[in-house]
Amino acid sequence: MKDIKVGFIGLGGRGQGLLEQVVLAQGEQVAAVCDVYEDRAQKGAELVEKAGQARPAVFLNYRDVIKSESVNTVIVATAWESHVEIALAAMYAGKAVAIEVGGAYELKDCYNLVEAYEKTGTPFMLLENCCFGRREMMVLNMVRQGLFGEIVHCAGGYLHDIRHEIAYGKEIRHYRLRNYISRNCENYPTHELGPIAKVLDINHGNRMLTLSSTASKAAGLRDYIRANKSDDERLMNQTFAQGDVVTTVIKCARGETITLTLDTTLPRYYSRNFTVWGTKGMYEEATDSVYLDREEDAAHHFDWLASCAGNAKDYEAQYEHPVWRKYIEEGVKGGHDGMDWLEFETFFRCLREDTPMPVDVYDAASWMAVTALSEMSVAKGGAVVDFPDFTDGKWHMAVDENEQERI
Repeated sequence: MKDIKVGFIGLGGRGQGLLEQVVLAQGEQVAAVCDVYEDRAQKGAELVEKAGQARPAVFLNYRDVIKSESVNTVIVATAWESHVEIALAAMYAGKAVAIEVGGAYELKDCYNLVEAYEKTGTPFMLLENCCFGRREMMVLNMVRQGLFGEIVHCAGGYLHDIRHEIAYGKEIRHYRLRNYISRNCENYPTHELGPIAKVLDINHGNRMLTLSSTASKAAGLRDYIRANKSDDERLMNQTFAQGDVVTTVIKCARGETITLTLDTTLPRYYSRNFTVWGTKGMYEEATDSVYLDREEDAAHHFDWLASCAGNAKDYEAQYEHPVWRKYIEEGVKGGHDGMDWLEFETFFRCLREDTPMPVDVYDAASWMAVTALSEMSVAKGGAVVDFPDFTDGKWHMAVDENEQERI
């Protein structure tokens, strides 16, 4: 596809940021904008004009974007509930599609995505920006070069105090509030799981076999609302289903395990807790450090935090991922420390070159399924549930090193 014409659907805070700071900043043509709220849709149109482009068509219904002959590529940054619905409509209409992250509500959603892709061959990408993070990609490069030996376990989390965003969901028109009222699950798994899946070759020689999730009680939002929003009678009397901390354990076909933690309704600092353990060493995001099985590291076994925390920067000269080495030389741009720019640059390049997407429909189905599976497991007291194979056995294929190199 040479002449990309974007229809941008979903213009809340995240959508507006991506539209202005990434898509338009990269010079992509935006032919249509859409949001269920007219003021947001109009704001999107203003951003397009501000970037020097002709005013785009403005829609309040995503179906009108997909019907538009002026649009051949759809970007979805809407509420979680509509990601799959819009992606399916776009694929069956032959429009390339990239969707923002979020978990699946039912396993059927994941199967439907795969089926649509296999029937239509329409380009599809999950916009998991953390797969393009600098440290995540450096660690992936270190793993590929064998620095940590055989990988045994990985951990990650979405550890982010978003109590204000949830509690004021009605005022700011944010979808998380209704989800936290009605669901109890690992509701946002892909930020942590995406980079781990790349490290463990998920869907490329490995796959996730089983999952078990447990949830703590829900007390964080209750106390936050009592302290900060006591005039909201509805929320003051609201019982929240979503546990404050959800812990998920996944077993993989090659024997590795994964631990994911969701912690969004308690006071805390931000972290994705990306951690990789292998037979020759480990990387830990919390301290941004590399620990190897060698005498000089063992000498600081007990005083690591005081002596060596932050030493990962010492490995950049040798192990910086080639994509980031080039990116730094050219100048880092875009949001989230440059991750957003890289993921969209990659999406548009793959469209133009007709090459495989680095985060494809099988990745999307597998990672998004964690939410639906965790909800089942939590409801059954942490029961082990089987992980579907959305590749229908194709995960046995060897890792495509060229594809891995592209991300």
